[in-house]
Amino acid sequence: MDRKLNWGIVGTGQIARTFVTGLQHSQRGQALAVASRSKDRAEQFGREMGLAKRYGHYTELLTDSDVEAVYIATPHPEHREWAIRAANQGKHVLCEKPIGINVAEAQEIINAAEENNVFLMEAFMYRCHPQTAKIVELVKAGAIGRVQFIQAAFGFRASFDARNRLWDKRQGGGGILDVGCYAVSFARLIAGAANGLPFVEPLSLTAMGYLHPQSGVDVYTAATLRFPNDIIAQVSTAIGLEMENVAHIYGSEGSIFIPEPWTASTKGQESRIVVRYVNKPDQEIVFENPGWLYALEADTVARDISQGQATPPAMTWADTLGNMRTLDQWRAAIGLRYDGE
Repeated sequence: MDRKLNWGIVGTGQIARTFVTGLQHSQRGQALAVASRSKDRAEQFGREMGLAKRYGHYTELLTDSDVEAVYIATPHPEHREWAIRAANQGKHVLCEKPIGINVAEAQEIINAAEENNVFLMEAFMYRCHPQTAKIVELVKAGAIGRVQFIQAAFGFRASFDARNRLWDKRQGGGGILDVGCYAVSFARLIAGAANGLPFVEPLSLTAMGYLHPQSGVDVYTAATLRFPNDIIAQVSTAIGLEMENVAHIYGSEGSIFIPEPWTASTKGQESRIVVRYVNKPDQEIVFENPGWLYALEADTVARDISQGQATPPAMTWADTLGNMRTLDQWRAAIGLRYDGE
């Protein structure tokens, strides 16, 4: 692609700001337009981020013929509606994770992309980083022997606010959908690599969690997943508890430690992983100047746009469906259901 892909941003929250900041460092994309339900918010966002077009309603952006790809940055429960509407307008879609509230919504969005022959990817940006591709390569090559155990955590502590989307059941609040989805996607990816596949689904899942007594969302929770070939994974997440957001892969001949599995190179800085062997010195692998994390995500879209889906380890449609199905199972195991399910 010689020219840059024109992006429209649906939503003006913090993640939209982060994506547009990253997009400013993209080799293949540029932000053209933004839409909010408030014209004033769209104008302010557009001025601050240097976007030429600013709309006071999402539908106005979706009918702009200059917008080629749309980044859906609304709250979780609105992803389904606006991703489908974007696809129906012939726009390529990058939808923030989770792509929907449950696997049924994810399937509807994928159906719309397929019917309209547009690109669709769920926005797990870490899957587009060369660090993730290298980890998959090491596991497939047997660098640490037979993978047996995986640990992945993503959690943070936010103060309780019943009106905030994190704590509001009506807005899809809770840790599992907000950041626990990263840990699940990582476990499925690594178990897949160990089995010579892009991903695999867990054979079983057990979990425990603490639901907030007022809002009913998951405050902190952990799940144990059993995969083919006796691989066990332990994943944890929280919105009310600070966690060490790292990942470990343990094999018969060593382990891989990932200090920053989710947000490496947010601003283009180097990242590293450590391979620890049983009978030889540790190996530190450094990724220098990999590019800005969200720029890598946007460039993945532009690179793969003609084929409709991303190339693994970025999220394919089947990967997204499997991830959402596992998140549904995790929520069911701790008794968390959202309104309307």
